[in-house]
Amino acid sequence: MQLCCPVCQANLLEDNRQLRCAQGHSFDAARQGYYNLLLVQRKRSLDPGDNPEMVQARRQFLNRGQYEPLSDAINQLCANALGDAQTPDILDVGCGEGYYTTRLREHLLTTGLAPDIVGLDISKHAIKAATQRNRDIQWLVASAADMPLPDQQLDLAVLLFSRILPEPLSRVLKPGGTLLVAWSGRDHLRQLRELIYAEVHDSVMDVTELLQTHFTPSEITTVHYDFTLSGADAIGDLLAMTPHGQRLKSEARERILNLNSLTLTLDVNLGIFKRL
Repeated sequence: MQLCCPVCQANLLEDNRQLRCAQGHSFDAARQGYYNLLLVQRKRSLDPGDNPEMVQARRQFLNRGQYEPLSDAINQLCANALGDAQTPDILDVGCGEGYYTTRLREHLLTTGLAPDIVGLDISKHAIKAATQRNRDIQWLVASAADMPLPDQQLDLAVLLFSRILPEPLSRVLKPGGTLLVAWSGRDHLRQLRELIYAEVHDSVMDVTELLQTHFTPSEITTVHYDFTLSGADAIGDLLAMTPHGQRLKSEARERILNLNSLTLTLDVNLGIFKRL
């Protein structure tokens, strides 16, 4: 897939594990194979995004398979949306440690498609972990607000539980291209939130309204099921990977980790939107 220089926006060409543009800006591949295209002056902190502990916890949690039905639903919606696009260009925005990105690629290959997929995240720790899942995906450290991609290149962009940025997403998608968005429903992890907060506040985000200037909704569905975590390791990984767990006081954390098991509800909205 064509990438753009984050300095001057000229096309980048790859040669011998290096990206270089016509203006002479160059970027070396990391040892793990990814490229860091996040300019120092664009960072809002020294080490933006998820830290190593959060990345490891999310990796361990997702590997247990409780979110596999959600991943399957995402994959099917993406395959349906792509239709007969045999070699689609796809971007996973805020890809994290690569679980969903990798499973999407594997699914599309089984349908006969030959996707060219880029996974992008602002956390270098997440991208390092993602390279361990699949080396056939182009992994990038970059900002979703300033994606190093040319205009109107993508057939599909996937945005899972990440900040919604309508203008940058519209810029990189082809006219009529597809955006898949996943966001939490009212009951998502409600049981955990009830253990943490004295008063549980439900999400009131209207994704259709947020996207309306650049996208039109095509299909919105919900994935809703219960699952059970057993033991302190599984529960601890969930706490470590969610914002809810970051706000816990030590006494509350110990109380939750002492539970033998914890049954939770997954409630996630999946929306298919078409670029205007």
